[in-house]
Amino acid sequence: MGAPPTLALDLGGTRVRAAVVDGEGRIGGRAEAPTKAREGADAVVEQLAALAFEALGARPPEAVGALGLCAPGPLDTGAGLALATPTIRGFTDFPLRDRLAALVPWSVRLAHDGHAAAHGEWRFGAGRGSRDMVYVTVSTGIGAGAIVDGRPHEGHRGMAAHAGHMVIDPDGPRCVCGNRGCWEAFASGSAFAARAREAGYADGAAAFVAAREGDPGARALVDTLARYLGIGLVNLTHIFSPEVIVMGGGVLAGFDLLERPILRHVSGAAMPPFRSVVIRKAALGDNSGLAGVAALAQRALA
Repeated sequence: MGAPPTLALDLGGTRVRAAVVDGEGRIGGRAEAPTKAREGADAVVEQLAALAFEALGARPPEAVGALGLCAPGPLDTGAGLALATPTIRGFTDFPLRDRLAALVPWSVRLAHDGHAAAHGEWRFGAGRGSRDMVYVTVSTGIGAGAIVDGRPHEGHRGMAAHAGHMVIDPDGPRCVCGNRGCWEAFASGSAFAARAREAGYADGAAAFVAAREGDPGARALVDTLARYLGIGLVNLTHIFSPEVIVMGGGVLAGFDLLERPILRHVSGAAMPPFRSVVIRKAALGDNSGLAGVAALAQRALA
């Protein structure tokens, strides 16, 4: 008899998702809602517990073996702390794991959301079969995770691969982290949307639509985004030497427009031995983090 399914929670600054996930990464019961990010840490923890029970549905609590929670960092995953999450009020040195564990009847495994999504795509999605993989999510911000020599790379205190905050221009725009010129400040969905509005488009999604229709101004915006994304991807390629880079997040709804200019930049800027890296769109979509954190929680029980 196989291991019981796992409850998985994917906490973001905008939305929180819950699902029951089996050992093959398949999603069962599901629930989601806008994150109560401005209402404070206790409200968010109560929301997480409520959504976990909603996703569980009519199943008894003993039908699942554990609960996995992935959240934006920085986190100390060993201690179970949200150290300094800028998008959720009160997530500063906050005992996230233990506060949630007090409200649910399961053990709780906490993981960084980028690490969880990387693990999900590696186990079940676009990175399956690789030994060295980097996952990058491009949405409100930029997150990442890495698989190194066939193992999830977590780093000291579980804080590895905060790739969105590598500086690509020290004189660049101010990032939400307080620094200047972070990759996130140039290449995130928020940054692209801001440039789109400055150019007269309603938002980033409208710019993608216009680019597909051949609008030259929108095409230029997409090419600029691809260039900024390519700069960061080349850096990650030189650092991790992955076989595969998997890209996810809301901005990848425009992957059909971004793929060729990203590859063009990578092939032109990466050192020749690194140019064989394969860049793929995430296969699991919004479920990458849910599938990944469930697998991490199941592994912790083994």
